[in-house]
Amino acid sequence: MKTTGVIFALILLCELAVGQDEVGVSILHRGHSPVVQLTGNARVDLVGLREITPSPELAAQVEGMPGPPHRSPWIAAGLSVVVPGAGEFYSESFWKAAGFFALDVAAWVFAYSYDKKGDRLTDTFQDFANHHWSVVKYADYALGNLAPSDGNYAGLIKPGTENRPPWERVNWNVLNRMERDISATASGQYYSHTLPPYNDQQYYELIGKYPQFNQGWDDAAPTFVYGDPLTPYFRSYSEMRGKANDYYTSASTFVTVAIVNHILSAADAAWSAASFNGAHATVGMQTIPAGDHLARVPVAKLSYSF
Repeated sequence: MKTTGVIFALILLCELAVGQDEVGVSILHRGHSPVVQLTGNARVDLVGLREITPSPELAAQVEGMPGPPHRSPWIAAGLSVVVPGAGEFYSESFWKAAGFFALDVAAWVFAYSYDKKGDRLTDTFQDFANHHWSVVKYADYALGNLAPSDGNYAGLIKPGTENRPPWERVNWNVLNRMERDISATASGQYYSHTLPPYNDQQYYELIGKYPQFNQGWDDAAPTFVYGDPLTPYFRSYSEMRGKANDYYTSASTFVTVAIVNHILSAADAAWSAASFNGAHATVGMQTIPAGDHLARVPVAKLSYSF
């Protein structure tokens, strides 16, 4: 429903322009929206309004008058789902538009920044591990100190591979079988994991997380008993990996902030569009009957709709 009322007129100016004592007031109807027109005659306007039949010319002018601007809540919400603040801008809530858009930009910038920090530190700690942790050293220690004597681990270290990187020298199937056998012994119960293939994400996580992998580091002591201090390389590597994970967690948090911002902006944009349609003021000129002719007067209009 929409109701449009004339809330302002320059009455004295209109009275002089029209030059009539009593012209009357026209209450015209466009559908369900009455248009109230002041005559410009102070005596008539202050006494009250009386309804008259409009002339065909005036009725045609009123029918052709544009209604107040309208904003679709659905369009506003859709715009803000794509770009936060766009729906508010469409609804002419400019400060809120700037706020939602700035928050979206900041969230994605921080998310990208922390993700890249995580990537760089991941490259750093993986390179550190490749140079200071050896699966051959780890396998040799386990075979010589913890593996069951009745186990068959032939081919654990591939012959003729001395010049290859450590991860290419070990038979992973034999290694994993030996790790499972050790975990079943009294002295090797802390062998809680089997080593994933080289370059797997879990490979880099486990070697800096569980004590069973301590003896693969370059600075490991000749012997190790569960509960002994871990090597400095182990601890440094673990700290780097933990910091990288913190960066990735921060990046994920800012992505979540951006997604929530899209949702909140869409809801606010729909509300802003509805509020925009609810009340709108305009100022302009309008034609009213003045005796045997029509006169134009300045008017201010306040519209409200649901």
